[in-house]
Amino acid sequence: MTYQVLARKWRPQNFSSLVGQGPIVTALRNALKEGRIAQAYLFSGIRGVGKTTAARVLAKALNCAKGPAADPCNECLPCLEITRGSDLDVIEVDAATYSKVEQVRELTESLRYGPARDRYKVVVLDEVHRLSRQAFDALLKIVEEPPPHLVFIFATTEIEAVPATILSRCQEFHFRRVPSVEVAALLREICTSEHIEASETALRLVARAGEGSVRDAVALLDQLATFGSGTISDEEAIRLLGGLDTALFGRLLSAIVQGDGAGVAAMVRRVEDEGWDPRHVYGQFLAYSRDALHLSLGGDAGQVDLPAEEAATLAETARDAGYENLLRLVHQLLQSEATVRRSETGALAVEIAWLRAAELPKLRRVEEILSGTASTANAASAAARPAPARAPEPARLAPAPRPSAAPAPPTAPPRESAPPKTSTAAAPVAPALAKPPAPAAVQGGGDRVQAFLDELSRLKQPLVAYLEEAELRFTEHGLEIVSHPGDHLLRPKLHRSWQIIEQAAAAVWGPGTAVQLIEGSGTGKAAPPELTSVKLELVAENPTVQTVLEIFQGRVERVEEHRSGLRED
Repeated sequence: MTYQVLARKWRPQNFSSLVGQGPIVTALRNALKEGRIAQAYLFSGIRGVGKTTAARVLAKALNCAKGPAADPCNECLPCLEITRGSDLDVIEVDAATYSKVEQVRELTESLRYGPARDRYKVVVLDEVHRLSRQAFDALLKIVEEPPPHLVFIFATTEIEAVPATILSRCQEFHFRRVPSVEVAALLREICTSEHIEASETALRLVARAGEGSVRDAVALLDQLATFGSGTISDEEAIRLLGGLDTALFGRLLSAIVQGDGAGVAAMVRRVEDEGWDPRHVYGQFLAYSRDALHLSLGGDAGQVDLPAEEAATLAETARDAGYENLLRLVHQLLQSEATVRRSETGALAVEIAWLRAAELPKLRRVEEILSGTASTANAASAAARPAPARAPEPARLAPAPRPSAAPAPPTAPPRESAPPKTSTAAAPVAPALAKPPAPAAVQGGGDRVQAFLDELSRLKQPLVAYLEEAELRFTEHGLEIVSHPGDHLLRPKLHRSWQIIEQAAAAVWGPGTAVQLIEGSGTGKAAPPELTSVKLELVAENPTVQTVLEIFQGRVERVEEHRSGLRED
């Protein structure tokens, strides 16, 4: 007798044998029991999940001599003929080769006549998305108002290509990918009946290689059984299916979580030495990392598609790594997946992606500092580190002497609410990147004022640049920030960060230190807005400005102050 491949031999002949599509089977069975037969059904899903098989089983259930029944008997003449494909009333058409509008019109004309023998005339249109737009239009009328004896069953792998006018007239059933656990159980049943020797690990590998397609998995099992003469070893399954040793993934995940770049590079060399496809390896490791992410959330290790020992090891690694780190890892790998897939140098792209992922553990301390959640121990250790040596600053010219200004009554920028008391010991400590620029003049406690500037640079460095042209002095009233006469830009700049300024002052002079912003003037009072006219006169008297005015025959209309804000040095 001619050999029949396992995929055809084990094709389901009733709803009970359909694997992994329980909700669809329940809906179709209830419809058959209650006589609620729709005019058109649309089965969608990936290849090999049972769309065409379900269509044939539904056709047999509709025309069974004992039906319509929830399951066909597979013994009567209509059931046997539909199984063989010789029933005249069940028309199965491949839309890929039957896509012309003339062919569809001929089909619709023949469908107006009743069935020759069976209860229903059933039309199964496989790969219906391959029909042309004109063919869909020709089919639309009869699908919308078919004769009572006619039932359409459409099957497609690309439901988005089916027009909405067809979809709205069909009952849609989406066939999902079959879980590998259910596929492995079916493969074990086949091996038992066909006398094929295979371990559970090998069957798991075959089921995973099928990627949710039952037909693909059964075809791979048939291929491996032929190669091994009825015996499937784990080594042969790994080698022929392009499978990978999951222990490699475990070592790679541990190296990435620990930031071991040398270990990651060694794993890449192993992939190259074994001749594995780096893109395939990358995709498999991404799925492995996803399993680790689920286990870090407290998932059941038994639900992971891995042997029990390896699943337990992965669960322990996931708990040690932590959910946040694994989430960053999976996100990083997912972002690099498109680059790896398109790269002509796959091994290099994979190596770079994994090495970048190994740098992620180093970001944890930076994130703690930025979020303000660094522990006191970490802050103390950071504070104990020696600060980098500062380069000596070039000598600066002293500003021209100004008339002494009597301090105005202490005034602070308006605040919506009182600033919360902040403990400087719990604040995250970061090493100073550069010495902050000194202000124009410092009076009273110069060392303390410099310490204030250092603390302010650590908290928010741009504030130091804003104070560059101001005068800082510490008196019995507290810290006084004296701006130039007519400088109306400093107040709004400092107002937005006034709490940080007070926090820096409290860290240097102690809690409760008052900070005042004073606008300097010759009389010791706050300079009025009209003082801008004084600036106008001073600028106009400048020799360079006078030369420019003479050349262009112009005059000074207004004076504007421009600053870059944050200094580069």
